[in-house]
Amino acid sequence: MRDHRKLTAFQLADAFVLAVYKATKAFPRTEQFGLTSQLRRAVVSVAANIVEGSARSSEKDYVKFLGIAFASLREAGYFIELAGKLAYLEPAATKDLLAQYDHCARVLSGLVSSFRENG
Repeated sequence: MRDHRKLTAFQLADAFVLAVYKATKAFPRTEQFGLTSQLRRAVVSVAANIVEGSARSSEKDYVKFLGIAFASLREAGYFIELAGKLAYLEPAATKDLLAQYDHCARVLSGLVSSFRENG
């Protein structure tokens, strides 16, 4: 079993979750069960799937969960872009969150690729 806490991908995803929760506190109340919930679920799914994959015994299952995490990350990226377009986020906040998204995506993609190249 792998220790997810030592993975840079998990550490970045965890920080991303906290940043998104902080940013979405200011979203309109009408979005509580809409975009706020969707974005929060997507970012939590990224970190949670890295954790779950790390607990799997087979490398194949691990990579499968990393793939699910990456798909959730892409979904979160779209939701951040949408929140920016709807002016739920200030332009600077949108830029900061998208920078975190990009960093997470690069690291997670690299982790997945390392298994595909070696496996």
